[in-house]
Amino acid sequence: MNRRFEFFIALRYLTARRKQTVISVITVISVLGVAAGVMALIIALAINAGFRGELQRNLLGATAHVIVMEKQPGPGIVNWRELVPKLQQTPHVTQASPALYGPVMLTGPVQATGATLKGLLPQAPVPDALRKLKAGTFNNWELARGYPPIVLGSRLAQSIGMVEGALVRVLSPQGELTPYGPRLVEHKFRVTGIFESGFFDLDNSWAYAALPDVQRVLAVSDVVNAIELSVDDVYAAPQIAAAAEQTAGAGLGATHWMEQNKQLLNALRMERVVTVITIGLIQMIAALNILISLIMMVIEKHRDIAVLLSLGVRRAQIRRIFIFQGLIIGVVGTTIGLIAGYFVSYFGNRYRWIQLDEAVYSLSYVPFETRLVDGIWISGVALLVSLLATLYPARSATRIQPAEALRYE
Repeated sequence: MNRRFEFFIALRYLTARRKQTVISVITVISVLGVAAGVMALIIALAINAGFRGELQRNLLGATAHVIVMEKQPGPGIVNWRELVPKLQQTPHVTQASPALYGPVMLTGPVQATGATLKGLLPQAPVPDALRKLKAGTFNNWELARGYPPIVLGSRLAQSIGMVEGALVRVLSPQGELTPYGPRLVEHKFRVTGIFESGFFDLDNSWAYAALPDVQRVLAVSDVVNAIELSVDDVYAAPQIAAAAEQTAGAGLGATHWMEQNKQLLNALRMERVVTVITIGLIQMIAALNILISLIMMVIEKHRDIAVLLSLGVRRAQIRRIFIFQGLIIGVVGTTIGLIAGYFVSYFGNRYRWIQLDEAVYSLSYVPFETRLVDGIWISGVALLVSLLATLYPARSATRIQPAEALRYE
């Protein structure tokens, strides 16, 4: 019952019309300050999580979870046919696939450009990137009307003027060895598919073909330069890479996707920390507004407080009245901020409100990825800051002496 009384008085003080309009204005500003801080944090962390999640998905679609390769540059992995089944049996490895890739020059009717040509076994599982086809097929590695098939990234195909069914000329810097030295040899491929992964670097510079055809283009024997492993837990990749390296033996090492993209992941992690600290200053400003609002309210209501104390209301109850006022401001502001933050994040991601230059950011739009845990801890921090801002005004209110306050009434 006491709590209801204190809450009623606190709500009455916040909603009743006052002689001093400035206090009402500061109270509204306090609510909006809390709401702005919560909304800004929700949106900023949603953008950070969206970038991290989208880049991670694209990176895992473009590269393997774990890659076994030579520690020092050499002729390639010669015994890959015996090694692949052994690596397949490594705990938590779901698939092991040999791959051979290298730089080539692709020539089309518009221009010639450099690209990375990657060879896969025809019977190997289809990479994630090739599951997002704009045209053609990805599983037809047989000869296409007399020419070996090739699948191009959408940006790459556009830049050189390729469409499905067209012939593209492929030149390798290795060339063909002759008694007079290396000689450039032109290879013709039929474009049987065009993929669009959504990751600019992949769409702009990667092409896929059958492993035997890539070996012929790169002028190598039956070797590969990587064995790619898919795992059931991408966050356990470091431990799985260490186990795979032991299985691979001397001369071969294993790296994982987190190590390959360490700088990017660290940058996103640091950006998240800086974002929380920077936008957290908005919450501090909101707390100051709450502090000022309650201090001015104590000054305005000191006669009312004296009357309550004279009627037998305990000082602890007076303290809780002002604590409840701060919490009400915090709850209302936090609720508004959460609704606005999740609303903006949802529709911003759905309708792709913010467009980006893919060549710079590798993504065509700003992704928003909200998480429930962020909303929970942000709400907790906002309410804690609001609570701390009430302690001094609430303590000041309990120091009022009824006899002094009512002497001249």
